[in-house]
Amino acid sequence: MRAMPTIPRQSQPKAPARIEERPWWYGVASLLLLVPCYWQPRIEAGDLASHIYNCWLAEWIGRTRPAGLEVAHPSTNVLFDWMLSGFDRLAGAGAAQHLAVSLAVLTFVWGAFAFISVLSRRRAWNTLPVVAMLAYGAVYHFGFFNFYLSMGLCLWALALGWSCRAKALAGAAGLLVAAYLAHALPLAWAVGLLGYRWLTLAMWPRHPKRVLAGALGAMVALHFAVLAALPCDWTMAQFKLVTGADQVAVFDFKYTPLFLILLGLWIFEAVTLIRASGLRPLVGGLAFELVLISAAAVWLAPGGVLLPGYLHRLQFIPERLSLGAGVCVCAMLNAGPPRKGMRVAQGLLAAVFFVFLFHDEFALNRLEDSIRNLVDTLPAGRRVILGMDDPSLSVDGVTHLIDRACLGHCFSYANYEPSTWQFRVRATGPNPYVAWTYVDSWKLQAGLYVVRPADLPMYQVVMDGEGKLGVRELTAGEPCGITYWKSLPDLFPDI
Repeated sequence: MRAMPTIPRQSQPKAPARIEERPWWYGVASLLLLVPCYWQPRIEAGDLASHIYNCWLAEWIGRTRPAGLEVAHPSTNVLFDWMLSGFDRLAGAGAAQHLAVSLAVLTFVWGAFAFISVLSRRRAWNTLPVVAMLAYGAVYHFGFFNFYLSMGLCLWALALGWSCRAKALAGAAGLLVAAYLAHALPLAWAVGLLGYRWLTLAMWPRHPKRVLAGALGAMVALHFAVLAALPCDWTMAQFKLVTGADQVAVFDFKYTPLFLILLGLWIFEAVTLIRASGLRPLVGGLAFELVLISAAAVWLAPGGVLLPGYLHRLQFIPERLSLGAGVCVCAMLNAGPPRKGMRVAQGLLAAVFFVFLFHDEFALNRLEDSIRNLVDTLPAGRRVILGMDDPSLSVDGVTHLIDRACLGHCFSYANYEPSTWQFRVRATGPNPYVAWTYVDSWKLQAGLYVVRPADLPMYQVVMDGEGKLGVRELTAGEPCGITYWKSLPDLFPDI
C-alpha cells in the first residue's frame, strides 16, 4: 500500500497565535490600564493630595529649618514618597503624581497577573478585567500608595519565589526588601504566604491539612495577643471584606451593585468549577487555602492599631488587606477553563466601573478647581483649612483637596501626616504651619476646633447651603465649623 502524501511543512495551516504568545499585547494592555491615571487633569485618590503636599513641605523644611517641624528618615512607609519627590524634581509636582501613580499601578497589576498565573498555572488574561478593577478600587482611591506599591512588589516576590528554590527565594527577598521600604503590612502578608507554601512542600504528602489548621490557629492566637497587648479596635463587621470584592465599592452607593455583581460572578464561577470537576479539586487546592488564609487575615486583623513609635493608630488595615484577598480569589478561579460568557460579563462590569470612576473623578476635579481658585486669592504663606465634607462617600475624596490646593502657596493647617509620626514630616512641637497634635488636626477637619489667638491669621474655604464656595478669615474663640455637602452629582440627574 502506498503511503499517504505528506503536506510540506511550509504549506501546513498555522494555528492562530494565542494572546500570551504575542509579547506586544502586554504593552497594549499596559497603555489601556494607565488611561485612568491620565483622563483627568489631577488624579483624585484621597491621600495622594496629602502625599504630594507633604513632599513639598519636606523639601521646604529642609531649606528653612522651621521650629516645631522636622524631616525624619523612617525605614518604611516612604518608597512612594521618594518616588514622588524624585519625579517632582525632574518634571514638577503635577507630572510627578501621574508618573508615580502610573508606576505603582503597573507594578500592582502585573505583579497580580504574575502571581495569579503562577498559582493557577494558567496565564491570567481572563482575570485581567477584575484585576484592573482591584487596581483602581478602594485602596487606590483611599490614596494608600505606599501600601499599594508594597502589595505590588510583594505579588511579584510571591510569583518569583513560589517554587521555594534557593535562587528564586533570593530574588524574592530583594523584592521584599523594596516592599518593606514602601509598607511593612503587605510584607507580613507575603512572608506568611511564602512560609505557608514552604511548609506545605515540606509536609507533603504526609500531613498537608495540618499546616492549614496550624496556620489558622496561629492567626487566631495572634489576633487575641494583639488585642491584649496593643491599643486597637476590631469588629465582626470586617467579615464583609474577606473576599476582596469590596474593593470595587468606591465613593458612593452606586458602586454597591457592582460589588454584589462581582461577588455573584465569583460564586457562579466557583459553582461552575465544582460542577465540572467536583468539590475536592477546588477546596483541596493550594489556591483555596490561600484564599482562606487571606480572608482570615482580613477578618482577624485589627481595624486600627497604635504601633510603638507612632502617635496615631494605623487605620483601615482590613480594607487594605482585602486587596490581597481579592487577588487570591482571582488565582483560585483562574484555574478553570476560560468561558466566553464569564469573560464578557467581567468585561462589561469593568466597563461600567470605569465609567462611574470617570464621572466621579471629573466632578472632584471641578470641585478642586474651585477650591484652588479661592486659595490663590489669598496672600502667600497663610494658614488655610477646608470647611466642607461629604459623609456619603465610603472613600473620602474631599478632605485632602485643600492639601493639594495649597501646594507651594499656603500651609494646609489641618494636615494630618506630621502629627501621626507615620511619615517623613513630623511635628515636634507647636508651630505656625501645621496642627502639631492629631487631636487638633482631626478637630480642624471635623469642624470642631475652637480657634486660638496663636492660630491667626487663618482662613477657611467654606460652602453655603446652596453649594457656593467662598473663603473667610477666622477669628479667635469661634469654632471653625463645617458644611456637609454631596460632592458627586447623580449619574442620571433627570431620573
